[in-house]
Amino acid sequence: MTASPADLHQPSTSTAEILERLFRPMGVDGVYSRTGAYEDAVDALGGFIGRMRPTAAEVFRFPPVVSRALIEKSGYLESFPHLLGCVCALGGSQQRVEAAVDRFAAGGAWTDSVDASELVLAPAACYPVYPIAAARGSTPPDGLVFDVAGDCFRREPSRDLDRLQSFRMREFVAIGTPESVKDFRDRWIARAPEIAGALGLAHRIEAASDPFFGRAGAMAGRVQVAQALKFEMLVPIRSPESPTACMSFNYHRDHFGKIWSMKSEDREPAHTACVAFGVDRLAIALFAAHGVEVREWPASVRASLGL
Repeated sequence: MTASPADLHQPSTSTAEILERLFRPMGVDGVYSRTGAYEDAVDALGGFIGRMRPTAAEVFRFPPVVSRALIEKSGYLESFPHLLGCVCALGGSQQRVEAAVDRFAAGGAWTDSVDASELVLAPAACYPVYPIAAARGSTPPDGLVFDVAGDCFRREPSRDLDRLQSFRMREFVAIGTPESVKDFRDRWIARAPEIAGALGLAHRIEAASDPFFGRAGAMAGRVQVAQALKFEMLVPIRSPESPTACMSFNYHRDHFGKIWSMKSEDREPAHTACVAFGVDRLAIALFAAHGVEVREWPASVRASLGL
């Protein structure tokens, strides 16, 4: 599954050129407005992914915010507190709000008066689907599959175009027995070369870990790699030496099953797995590999995307 950097090639187009031609700055690193040409490619990529949707998958599209309670219950705060964004707002009495505005007008900070709301910015697309599945009772014998997507946020400001703070994510999520969901994940890993080939992207597949926080998180990451719970499809966007994870293939075991009391018919905690498409990373990878003019992309890639 692994390959050396020599097996990948240098992207034909730099991220600096992609940024200049297809994005516009918004004053914060990792947050950009996007041109129509870029969004056309994203739409085509969405159609390409949609044509791979598992037959039985239910479709959900989630907003860019989720409840703070959901994220806290899911364990995200303990594992990735450094990436989380909380929605805050001016609240309280009219007098308190007016005082904050007056303080800003006088050169002070209005943010001193904000309070955390019941919302956080969604860090991944799949989190809201687990309580939806849990509310249905026991998982059916053939399991459940979902196609979910949403705008996501992770607090990792960067000037690298492949590490946006605000980005789109699409996931196919499986819920069921350990054997069925692990098989689901492994079949998508096996399919990754076909996906990369259709898009004309050089790639390699590697075992990986999530960016857990702190010393305990480093140990959790080592366990994740040792137990082969996560794999990533790496594509050279900036360089072959530092390729970017554009897809991930994740087996969560019974983590979400226990948290949300999702049970199989045998009353054991359900297991979950997902394949995640980094929509913006894949789109940027396409422009890096084939150039900023879509009409000049290889005919086979345009045909795969319906362009």
